[in-house]
Amino acid sequence: MRTWGRVTDANGNKEWVSVETDENGDESYVWLTTLIQTLKLGLGESPFYAQYGIPAQQSIIQQIHPDYYVNMTQQQFSGYFSSLTITKVDSALNPTYNVSVVFFNGVSHQKNVAV
Repeated sequence: MRTWGRVTDANGNKEWVSVETDENGDESYVWLTTLIQTLKLGLGESPFYAQYGIPAQQSIIQQIHPDYYVNMTQQQFSGYFSSLTITKVDSALNPTYNVSVVFFNGVSHQKNVAV
């Protein structure tokens, strides 16, 4: 399995990188990358996965965090992790959420994602 994620280097340059199933068949990082990309995706933006994404632009215009859609995304991806928690970061200027996951192999990751 493979997915693509956009990363920013120390100089601010952005590039797409491929994330694939590892040699042991573990797809944890593929699903984590897909989750983060889904949080950055606009609702209806993908022609193949129109049900995925967050209406972030509309939320910014209305000045309301897209909590409902973030909750729906959390429910869509919860089966791919042992534990998945997405919480709002109150101190951020833009709608930002803390994504905390525990993979089935026990490895945990935490990252703030601006939507």
